[in-house]
Amino acid sequence: MSMYQEALKIKDTIVANRKYLHQNPELGLELPKTAAFVEEKLREMGYEPKRIGDCGIVAVAGKKEGKCFLIRGDMDALPVEEMADVDFKSTNGRMHACGHDCHTANMLGAAQLLKDHEDELEGQVKLMFQPAEETMDGAKMMVEGGVLENPKVDAALGIHVFTSLPMPLGAVIMMGSGGKMAAVDWFTIKITGKGCHGASPNTGVDPLNVMAHIHLALQAINAREMDPSDNIVLTIGQMHGGSTSNVIPNDAFMSGTIRTLKNETRAMVKSRMEAIVSSIASAFNAEAHVEYGSGCPVLFHNKELYAEVKDYMKSLEGVVTIDLDDMGQPMVNMGSEDFAYVANEVPSVFLGVAAGSPQEGYCYPQHHPKARFHEAALPVGAATYAHVAMEWLKHHK
Repeated sequence: MSMYQEALKIKDTIVANRKYLHQNPELGLELPKTAAFVEEKLREMGYEPKRIGDCGIVAVAGKKEGKCFLIRGDMDALPVEEMADVDFKSTNGRMHACGHDCHTANMLGAAQLLKDHEDELEGQVKLMFQPAEETMDGAKMMVEGGVLENPKVDAALGIHVFTSLPMPLGAVIMMGSGGKMAAVDWFTIKITGKGCHGASPNTGVDPLNVMAHIHLALQAINAREMDPSDNIVLTIGQMHGGSTSNVIPNDAFMSGTIRTLKNETRAMVKSRMEAIVSSIASAFNAEAHVEYGSGCPVLFHNKELYAEVKDYMKSLEGVVTIDLDDMGQPMVNMGSEDFAYVANEVPSVFLGVAAGSPQEGYCYPQHHPKARFHEAALPVGAATYAHVAMEWLKHHK
């Protein structure tokens, strides 16, 4: 019996766990109800889960000898009011609009499958239940907290469900050995001028004028300083300053994100942004500086592990695998994924699972308040986690 057929036998449990998680979404690093639920389910299976930080959870299956393969699922939701037409809708102003409830439920399903086959494991599988993927804080916190040690992780797998993609329902999507997801950096630019009466601008320094010049100048990084083959996105999402029409304010700020596909490009763009901001502010007799918030590096695949996982998926009966390498279209996505903190430390692969297409009525993408994810994708994710982990250990004794 294939791992997928075994996952189908526990589909009702996976679905029930997913519905509970969907109805109780929590944000960021603060997931008390979610973490308690996951720990309870793991203990019922016979695991001894441990915390990293307040809500990160780690559990280990297998024998203490041999190598260690990590599987990771994220648990946090988004601050979105749900509008999806489902009978298990969230009502607390938050929503699992990115499918992390599916990831957590799939990880619990994989945990049960691995526990059922624990005597067959040729090493250890570490289960990483992570908070705060949406804010890019969770994986970094867990890596810094030692999730890749004791036992030392040798390779890792992450999986994400995708809705509204023109892919067969339940297909596992391999993103291409050269596929990437962008690094991201959140930033805020704070500008200090000199407030004055709006009728006498010469007596002050207008931070709004400075902000406008900075906004325009930053676009030149992409337009005139980047190799045209190296994509970046620099988005200003907020610009704020002032409180009335006849006063030039003392302060203003703007904020946004940078997305880059090479870690060296990421460092260069940040350096140029700091130089442009400070120089323009100085030219207008103001002061300004850049403050960086959360972020993550580029997510890329280990090509050797990618080839191995592709081979392992051939023996997962009942599951269709689509490799974008075979289509000549590796996915390069300017969206970001903080599993990159793991992938920058150990050989890793990141897979997708198709959870509904527009042709099937799943028309809204991730992060939309009407996004939905088909339940048929759940046992696929659970089986893929468990199957790849077991196969890797079998081939790396």
